[in-house]
Amino acid sequence: MTSMDTDEQSVVLSSSATSGLSLSLHPLPILNISEHLTRLKLQTKSTAPFVLGALLGTQNGREVEIVNSFELATEAGRDDIVDHGFLTQRKDQYKQVFPSLEFIGWYTVASTVTSRHIALHEQFTGYCSTPLLLVLQCSTSSSSSSDITGQALPFRAYEPSVEIRERRTRSVFIEVPFKVETGEAERIAVDWTAKGGGGSTSLESHLHTQQAAVKMLHERISVLVQYVANAIAGHVPKDHTILRSLSALIASLPASENNAFREEFNTEYEDVKLTAFLSVLTQSTNTLNNLVDKHLILSGGMRDERPLIAGPRRRVGRPGGMAGDWSAHARVP
Repeated sequence: MTSMDTDEQSVVLSSSATSGLSLSLHPLPILNISEHLTRLKLQTKSTAPFVLGALLGTQNGREVEIVNSFELATEAGRDDIVDHGFLTQRKDQYKQVFPSLEFIGWYTVASTVTSRHIALHEQFTGYCSTPLLLVLQCSTSSSSSSDITGQALPFRAYEPSVEIRERRTRSVFIEVPFKVETGEAERIAVDWTAKGGGGSTSLESHLHTQQAAVKMLHERISVLVQYVANAIAGHVPKDHTILRSLSALIASLPASENNAFREEFNTEYEDVKLTAFLSVLTQSTNTLNNLVDKHLILSGGMRDERPLIAGPRRRVGRPGGMAGDWSAHARVP
C-alpha cells in the first residue's frame, strides 16, 4: 500500500470513534445500487465504473431510514462535479410521488473512502445539513465487526464529522452501523425476486395457458394452410372430405371483413371518440365557468369599493343642499 493510499484511508476515523446514529436500510436501495453497478459495467465494459446516486428516506432525530434511491449525473467530462440541475429536477419529481421522503445522502461504489469522496460530499450539503454516504464495497470482504447487523452485505454507511488536530479542522467520516429493515410488501417482493420471478400465481398460470393455446392454434393453422397450398400446386392429392371440412370451418368464422362489419365498427369507434371529446369539452367548459365566476366576484368586489371612496365627496356641498341633491337624483330617469 502506498503512502497516498494511507493518506486517503485516513479520511475515515478509527473504530474507536462511534456514531450515535440509528440507521435502517431497506431492500429497495440495495437492489437499485446493485442494478446500477451491473448496468454500468455492461454499458461501459469496465470492471470499476463510476457510480453516483442519491438516497431518499426519513429522519426523526437520530433515527434515519433509507427507503429509496435514484441515479445522479455529473457534468460532461467531469466525474467530480455533480449535475445539480438534474439532481434538483429528479428530487422534485420524487417529492411529488413520495412526499414523505427527503434527500438524506448519496451513494457510490468504491473499495475505500478517499479524499475524492470528501470533495463530492461537500457538494450535497446544500440539500441536507449532514448527508450520509453509503458505499458499496464490492471488492472487499464483509465486515467482521459484531456490532453491525448488516455485516453480510458489502455496504458501508458513513456519517460526516469534523476532526480537530493540531489546531486545524478537516472533514472526515465516521462509520455508522446499520440494520436491514423490511416491510411486508418489501419482503414479498424480495422473496419473489430471489426465486427469479417464478412465483406460481394464478395470473401467471393463466397467461402460460393462454400462450400455449395460441401457440398450438398457430401451428395447426400453419399445417392447414400448407396442405391447401400443396393441394393447389398439385404436390399432394386433393381430399374433398378435408376440403369440405375446411370450407365449413371458414364459413363458421365471423365475417369480420365485410362492409357491414366495417361500417358498424367505424360507427362504434366514432361514438367512443365522440364521447371522449365531449368529456374533454365538458371539463374545459367547467374550467372556463369557474374562471368566469372568479372574474365576476373580483369585478363585483371592485365595484362595491368605489362608492366607499367617492361617498364623502357627494356629502360635501352647500349647507342645506343635501335635500336638493337627493331630489335632483330622483329626477334623473
